[in-house]
Amino acid sequence: MSKKIFRRAGFLAATLAAGIFATSVQASDPIKIGSFLSATGPASFLGDPELKTLEMYVEKINADGGVLGRQLQLIHYDDAGDASQARNFASRLVRNDRVDIIVGGSTTGTTMSAAPLIEQARTPFISLAGAIVITEPVKTWVFKTPQSDRMAAERVLADLQSRGITKVGLISDTGGFGSSGRTQTLEVAADYGIEILADETYGPSDTDMTAQLTRIRNAGVEAVFNFGFGQGPALVTRNYAQLGIDLPFYQSHGVASDRFLELAGEAAEGLRLPASPLLVPDSLDDTDPQKAVVQNYKAEYEAHWNTQVSTFGAYAYDGLMLAVMAIEQAGSTDREAVRSALENIQGYVGVTGIYNLSPEDHMGLTADSFRILEVKDGQWNLVD
Repeated sequence: MSKKIFRRAGFLAATLAAGIFATSVQASDPIKIGSFLSATGPASFLGDPELKTLEMYVEKINADGGVLGRQLQLIHYDDAGDASQARNFASRLVRNDRVDIIVGGSTTGTTMSAAPLIEQARTPFISLAGAIVITEPVKTWVFKTPQSDRMAAERVLADLQSRGITKVGLISDTGGFGSSGRTQTLEVAADYGIEILADETYGPSDTDMTAQLTRIRNAGVEAVFNFGFGQGPALVTRNYAQLGIDLPFYQSHGVASDRFLELAGEAAEGLRLPASPLLVPDSLDDTDPQKAVVQNYKAEYEAHWNTQVSTFGAYAYDGLMLAVMAIEQAGSTDREAVRSALENIQGYVGVTGIYNLSPEDHMGLTADSFRILEVKDGQWNLVD
């Protein structure tokens, strides 16, 4: 064999060995799940259970062997509900940490602040926030797990219609979630034969809403609907009771947690809202495909963290499971392949609902995934 051929064969062997080594290293690298959440601050009731859920299930998945034979690595930052911080952390996740997918964004404000940057970076992003603007119009790389605020409005309006109520007073907070929910409610009310006779708002830091509620009561309404999240809706609920308003009262899914019942106390008695079945798992029919999923998540979360489960944590559970499913179906962490797999997931039975995504629908839920709950004796009860 000539020296030239020998050198060439040696070069090819070395190249092949290097390729095998690189493939081996890549196969053993962790799959990076990025997240920015409002784990502290005014929206911590959203971000804290979301982070706990991600931490718990990443650990569980890794103990079961990981995904595609690789371990998951959760890289998360606390934006404290600040939109500019969320954007900074999203930049860090895609540019410095080079994550494979992002599951996060506790609020509409933080999600929408970060979304354009994530889109530009071409990284799959599953948001845990609710406003319809997150996925409508469809953004190539952005998905979400909660039902939209439009769906929440539709579910409440349908329940009002079933009770023969046609004149409603609307009150909402001026933050991103409440503002979007107000817009959606006003847009679809007429479709249900409902007239909004009063339309009041309050700021996220307001501590008394009796003036707005008094104006609503004096407008001749037959029921009142509040759209908001955080402590504001609990204050509205207490003010409602203090004024002695004896009319059907509704909240949005933004307060669907036991924490809200603690904040509102006895004033919450009788109010209704649209929510995930997670708050009433044992009330579901045995034939309901979500029952076992909901019961298992509730049992595992409460046993692990020794605290009550939250519907907001469930959004993170569904987001992580959708991410894992997409990576498995893609057979790799190639971002375009994962994105394509995400928007073609059909029939995933989650805690929040049954997801059927498509290129035209990056949420994949229907309004029927909401259940109507009512507070009776200080507890959530299934109405419909």
